[in-house]
Amino acid sequence: MALADIQLREDFLDSNTLARQIVDIVEDKQAADIVLLDIHEQTSIADYFVIATVDNERQAKAIEDDLLEKLRVEQNIRPLGIEGVENRGGGWTLVDFGDVIVHLFTEEARNHYRLEELWNKAQVVVKVL
Repeated sequence: MALADIQLREDFLDSNTLARQIVDIVEDKQAADIVLLDIHEQTSIADYFVIATVDNERQAKAIEDDLLEKLRVEQNIRPLGIEGVENRGGGWTLVDFGDVIVHLFTEEARNHYRLEELWNKAQVVVKVL
């Protein structure tokens, strides 16, 4: 196995660990219907999507704040970008951690955008109802 292959494998494991930590944080904040999708074979934009339903935009903001705080303090990880509650809202908050992109939807917005259907070839890694 070449050094580049080993490095890619290590990066993949790191993004997997990050994605699972994000799922745990989102679940702790009472989000519902959480899905972790492995999208690395379908696109180069990220390795994983975390998709969850929130009751309202205030809950989405609380989850966003908790993600930022816990990942910054515990792992010195900061998002590349944030779109949603404070910027535009509309029932969809996106937090981009590079290899892992978090999508927090109100139920109405999730039903409207249907990301799981758009990314139906992605492997479901974790599903928390």
